[in-house]
Amino acid sequence: MEQNPQRLLILACEVLARECYLCAAFSKNIVEVRLLEQELHDLGAPKMSAALQAALDAVDPARYHAIGLAYGLCNNGIVGLHASLPLIIPRAHDCITLLLGSKERYTEVFEKNPGTIYESAGWLEAIRYRLKNPRPSALRYDQALYQEYVEKYGEENAGYLMETLEGLAHYSRLAFIHTPVGESPSLVELAREQARERGWTFEELEGKLRLIQAMMDGPPWDNRDFLVLQPGQVPSPSYDLSVLRPQPAPDKENTHVFHPTAPNAC
Repeated sequence: MEQNPQRLLILACEVLARECYLCAAFSKNIVEVRLLEQELHDLGAPKMSAALQAALDAVDPARYHAIGLAYGLCNNGIVGLHASLPLIIPRAHDCITLLLGSKERYTEVFEKNPGTIYESAGWLEAIRYRLKNPRPSALRYDQALYQEYVEKYGEENAGYLMETLEGLAHYSRLAFIHTPVGESPSLVELAREQARERGWTFEELEGKLRLIQAMMDGPPWDNRDFLVLQPGQVPSPSYDLSVLRPQPAPDKENTHVFHPTAPNAC
């Protein structure tokens, strides 16, 4: 017997906007997508977590069956989050895992080319075209420090010093991840130019939206791909191939157990 559609809320980083809207359009469920700014990643884990928690706290639990997070572990930015509804989180290190389609492919790609910066159409749109930051997070300079170095050592040496400080001295490759979202060819060229400017190798990778689509198509959610948290549980890093594990929330007052057909959505 076919299950009735669920009403799901997806909280997503804006770099995944196109991918999330595309998957929502094909989902059997009723899916609402809310975007949060990419800049949360630049605030550090405590502030990012606080912003995500505020978004979760603002959700009306009577409206939805479950909440999905289109986020990965993201430098522990999701650790400790809790919700009054079941919380569905991909077993992903970061958004690159979501774009590549699985944690297994993520591991394979990273082990093959560890010194790689990854970009996508959504990443470049959020960072470059919306002008929220002059550079992607991993490539962004502290402008005040950069200008100080320019005055002391010249522009070329300042750039080298900043890249060394940012850890970019160890990178030698830029990979653009394609997904089926109607991306502009100019974005690929923008990424290619970034690689050319730095003398890096440039490569194009095929993305997969299976994780995002599966999150929006559940229940059920495969435990191999998703951590499904009940109210009263929070996500924690597992430090193994499963990426995430559940643990009890500090506040255990809400111990409601979710049933996927519970009539709690309007």
